[in-house]
Amino acid sequence: MPEPRWLNQAEARAWLGYRRMRALLDLQITRDLAKDSGLSDADYDVLSSLSESDGHVLRLGDLAAHMLWSKSRLSHHITRMEQRGLVARRECPSDGRGAVLTLTETGWQAIRAAAPPHLESVRRHFIDRLSGEQIRALGDLAETVVSHLGNIQDG
Repeated sequence: MPEPRWLNQAEARAWLGYRRMRALLDLQITRDLAKDSGLSDADYDVLSSLSESDGHVLRLGDLAAHMLWSKSRLSHHITRMEQRGLVARRECPSDGRGAVLTLTETGWQAIRAAAPPHLESVRRHFIDRLSGEQIRALGDLAETVVSHLGNIQDG
């Protein structure tokens, strides 16, 4: 078995710092979202994805792939969102096995009300802490890693 490629001090600092930042940032943004709108991260992801889609409609499978969730997990979450009147589910007209999700008027109002304070939280705790150069560098880093991981998922 080959010797592990241990992280050097700079690499360990970057990796551990990223992990801690991600955990703390996710926790704070999630708290703010729940306090400001009563929505969970998953609720917000579903509603924002639907609000940005053509006709506020998406196939369940497409949304699951976008969110990196199993169809089963998303289906259970969607059931809870349906009970709250945020989304509606119906059979896909072109494929009787699939489901189509629609943003309801209640869901539309919820995402419209949640977006401004959510954006302010993201700015306050993340964007406004970084310089323009850091934001560009982070965008480049994210694209590099996402491209790599996307290729693994596709292959």
